[in-house]
Amino acid sequence: MNTTKPEVKTIGERITEAYQNPAFLEGYFQATFGLMTGGMSNLAEEGASWLVEAIFSYTRKERFQVWTLVVADEKAVLTMKEDTGAPDLVRQEIQYTDFPVGTWKFYVSEGILMIPSEY
Repeated sequence: MNTTKPEVKTIGERITEAYQNPAFLEGYFQATFGLMTGGMSNLAEEGASWLVEAIFSYTRKERFQVWTLVVADEKAVLTMKEDTGAPDLVRQEIQYTDFPVGTWKFYVSEGILMIPSEY
């Protein structure tokens, strides 16, 4: 009899794994306010749907956007700029998150939300 318990991953571990290993599924997935890639869809399914909604809640005209989520001490700051080195055009403070600590980047290109490895 096998008494080994299955590995139980935290939401942070599942989010990190989804971010680092995108599915590269064919096509795009519909979010409430826009389209996202397979890797971003996986991230949303692992507990980051709030992030997708936060990004899409800003109606922006920039064709390319760099979104950055900086997480520390269960708080986060979400920013958007038109390109690396440009000034922030959006800044939102998030009072609580269980997203893993670190700096996370996301792109919106032509209205499609993706993780950088899918660009």
